Amino acid sequence: MYLGLDLGTSGVKALLIGAEQEVLAEAVAPLSVSRPHPGWSEQGPADWVAAASRALDEIAAGRDLSGVRGIGLSGQMHGAVCIDARGDVLRPAILWNDTRAAAEAAALDADPQFRRITGNIVFPGFTAPKIAWMQAHEPELAARIDKVLLPKDYLRYWLTGEAVSEMSDAAGTSWLDVGGRRWSRDLLAATGMAEAQMPALVEGSAVSGALRGDLAQRWGMGGDVVVAGGGGDNAAAGIGVGAVAPGTGFVSLGTSGVLFVATEGFTPDPATAVHTFCHAVPDTWHQMGVILAATDALNWAARLVGRDAGALASALTGPKAPDGPLFLPYLSGERTPHNDARIRGILTGLDHDTDAEALTRAVMDGVAFGLKDCLDALAATGTRADSLLAVGGGARSDVWLTAIATALGVELAIPEAGEFGAAFGAARLGLMAAEGAGAEIAAAPKIARRIAPDTTLSGAYAEAHARYRATYQALKDI
Repeated sequence: MYLGLDLGTSGVKALLIGAEQEVLAEAVAPLSVSRPHPGWSEQGPADWVAAASRALDEIAAGRDLSGVRGIGLSGQMHGAVCIDARGDVLRPAILWNDTRAAAEAAALDADPQFRRITGNIVFPGFTAPKIAWMQAHEPELAARIDKVLLPKDYLRYWLTGEAVSEMSDAAGTSWLDVGGRRWSRDLLAATGMAEAQMPALVEGSAVSGALRGDLAQRWGMGGDVVVAGGGGDNAAAGIGVGAVAPGTGFVSLGTSGVLFVATEGFTPDPATAVHTFCHAVPDTWHQMGVILAATDALNWAARLVGRDAGALASALTGPKAPDGPLFLPYLSGERTPHNDARIRGILTGLDHDTDAEALTRAVMDGVAFGLKDCLDALAATGTRADSLLAVGGGARSDVWLTAIATALGVELAIPEAGEFGAAFGAARLGLMAAEGAGAEIAAAPKIARRIAPDTTLSGAYAEAHARYRATYQALKDI
């Protein structure tokens, strides 16, 4: 058996799979976020340990776990966990969606070596600017930093006693030479840090350490359980859905929207605000476009009209040309392709006939156009997407998926019901580490059906996308 442990922002999920990768058990323990000041977002690493303990205790209750051979980890990226020389946490972890370090990020991004070496913009949510913020605002604590760990890697530190990270998560720190898959001493030096303050690096499918004896005894496991390197949340999800070969990928319609494509080489283009990161398996990279509001935008529309989001979506019947209101889903700014934290949502083209259905379609089409921007940004780097899996809560709406397929010009595959998220990907990485297996065990799920672009509407969607782009350019500075 193999365990996957996924540290999300809202909870920790533990997933147990068998030798045939069948799901045997799962458990979730919730987490909360502290926001002590505007723009701040923090969690206590001790709360992660407590939540992971509860989830694993639930998995172990009344179940023989002596057959567990490997554990894989996945989790929220970019967070900063600072520990001192005794291994004690110096302050609450600063999370991926914390924006306090915007000025520090801009200063680092102005240094050309960061984009050149990492292949990415230095975003405020990345790890390095958070440490720069500490150096400016909490110098006494910053001076005591012995190691900086990423969130899931703090769980590893608890599970194994080892300070280790892996390539996919480390790629989101702004300290990694992403093409070379190693820490950059030049970038560390530019932020007053040393390589000795970084965790050791392994590949996500490699062994990073062994489970501590007292924890193995607590959960009834043997003494030879290995812990895999694991992966950042989206890389682990890529392993979960089998997006490993170049050109394979997925569209995730969750709170935010992600367009993820695996790539054979390192082909960055930071100006597009595309993330170019290492994948969780060796010699593989991936690119992501991220829009900050997907189902979140539909939830906003639902609150506006006093309806349930699911009811709004299910009330739509069939595809329709996007010739009504135009919606830009920038409710909290936008990542790809604009890297614009200031822009906010735009709804234009209203008339007397605009009703709840027209608003719902405008929101769905706006998200589709945002994902089209992501696809275009990836294409500008030479990355292709032959076919994409559709996952996440929004993938339950065929109308929405048809709009996205038509806007992208790419067929979407709908998996059969099952588990293939980040926790499943983490369990697969645990299997790889324990058994010496490779990416070949990360097969794609069985496909329930496919949704092709509606070619009768392709022209209308292309025209509306051009208006969408022009609207941003016209209004972004107002």
